[in-house]
Amino acid sequence: MNSPVSPSAITSPIPARLVQLRAVMHAQGLDAYIVPSSDPHLSEYLPDRWQGRSYFSGFTGSVGTLIVTADFAGLWVDSRYWSSAETELAPTGIKMMKIASAAATLYIDWLASNLQPGQTVGVDGAVLGLATARALEHALQSKGIRFNTSHDLLDKVWDERPSLPQAAIYEHAAPYAVVARADKLAMLREQMRSQNADWHFISTVDDLAWIFNLRGADVSYNPVFVGHALISQTDAKLFVSAGKVPTELAVVLAKDGISLADYSEAATALAALPADSSIMIDPRRITYGFRQSIPDGVKVIEAINPSVFAKSRKTAEEAQFVREAMEQDGAALCEFFTWLEGAFGKQRITELTIDEEICAARARQPHFVSPSFNTIAGFNANGAMPHYRATKESHSVIEGDGLLLIDSGGQYLNGTTDITRVVPVGQVSEAQKRDFTLVLKGMINLSQMRYPRGTLSPMLDTVARAPIWADGVNYGHGTGHGVGYFLNVHEGPQSISPAIAESHMAMEPGMITSNEPGIYRPGKWGVRIENLLLNVPAMQTEFGEYLEFETLTLCPIDTRCITVDLLREDEIKWLNDYHATVLQRLSPRVSGTALEWLKERTQPLLRSAN
Repeated sequence: MNSPVSPSAITSPIPARLVQLRAVMHAQGLDAYIVPSSDPHLSEYLPDRWQGRSYFSGFTGSVGTLIVTADFAGLWVDSRYWSSAETELAPTGIKMMKIASAAATLYIDWLASNLQPGQTVGVDGAVLGLATARALEHALQSKGIRFNTSHDLLDKVWDERPSLPQAAIYEHAAPYAVVARADKLAMLREQMRSQNADWHFISTVDDLAWIFNLRGADVSYNPVFVGHALISQTDAKLFVSAGKVPTELAVVLAKDGISLADYSEAATALAALPADSSIMIDPRRITYGFRQSIPDGVKVIEAINPSVFAKSRKTAEEAQFVREAMEQDGAALCEFFTWLEGAFGKQRITELTIDEEICAARARQPHFVSPSFNTIAGFNANGAMPHYRATKESHSVIEGDGLLLIDSGGQYLNGTTDITRVVPVGQVSEAQKRDFTLVLKGMINLSQMRYPRGTLSPMLDTVARAPIWADGVNYGHGTGHGVGYFLNVHEGPQSISPAIAESHMAMEPGMITSNEPGIYRPGKWGVRIENLLLNVPAMQTEFGEYLEFETLTLCPIDTRCITVDLLREDEIKWLNDYHATVLQRLSPRVSGTALEWLKERTQPLLRSAN
């Protein structure tokens, strides 16, 4: 095992950067400065240019909010990152501030409580969400604290700040792009008319990619590009950096009434809207800076982007392509696990090796584009950190006894995958088997659910947790997130989680959602089992339309980790039926030792004669 270097022995650049930041804050008259994990598109995964929170804190997790004052620096992070944040922040002097979830806004309360009337809080309004800005403004003004959104201090302090990403934009073409962009724009305009909106402004990168049937590589693991769009009833303008759209593609877009403008001109275009017009924006998907660019005389209609709902509901043709992608992904995993089990005890395997081999196996499959996120391979104690990431400086060798958790996924032209499996290494303890079996029971519980159409997705969260709760255990992350169609691996609006249930989170046919309960024993081991589920019609009764889940993911669940006596007969039947399906669907796609491995790992689970 390669252990991390002692934090006290690390020379961190962060303290010096904070000194520079505080000097600029003082010069600008700012008493506190907020560095969110955000960009002008409110993306979950950020291009390098907007990795300011990482630059000034040293924390590499995907979510967190940094606040700096003259004598304090704190990073607000949720439970997924407490362990990694503690290690990464140790040499920086930055205090970790624990929050329950990524949606929590306790840092706002902290600012309101710790600053004095007359002091000023600064933040870059160009990367601050409108909804968050409103909450900040209300909380601070009620305490007499000023709120300034005009300062991008990153440009003043960040030496050699990365430029805008320049990867080329390409077309997601037929047959995998099932719905033409002209039809998507027509749908969008119909929704605009229903809201009496002349214009619609969109900044979220996955919405742009879906609407225009375009893809890019500006964000790691997500096939999207940075841009904005301003759409009217007659035309659409796409704001992207010059040179990103090839000339041939620009001609194709022009035929659909789509013109190109420079990325930097989006705010100017908003400011030029006619005073008697109306524009539809999504307050959760637009920044404060862009909202401020809209002239006072323009009527602003706030509504969720229609594309959020539309892209979450995969068509029957898209769902069929996703099933094909799942077979490809399952075949790659058969090859990977065959290699892994054959390599145990014969060659040195580390958590980094896992990432290399699993990506190589997927790359051999048709239509593969890239991983859908950074592979999480955590052995024993590392598996207890839900968002653990092995690095060259700190990773484990896979040897001895324990559990290896592998969470990985792929981007294919015909779908996006995300799967977690746990592999036994050497001897597995009864306690580890019990945790594995409880997690499996929770996953099966949710997989078998039937529910009325329109059920709010957070209401399903307890179904997966029930067997785990019954043992006095819980987990700190949501049970499931939406998944895109060759798009973001995390996609809304649905979320099977403890989040507050809201009307836009209704479960509808065609949605794809992950099912990933877990148990994590800090310092010991972690268990998570994940499949992707598709909402499909189940039945129609006098009480309405009901949906159920079709399990999309195809890969054996390791029965060597199961305590069979903890499973009910219906749970054993579900698992055996699932494995029969996996064998039937994947057998034509694998051969040789991989086929033999598949047959072995899908053998029916039987109770002991004792």
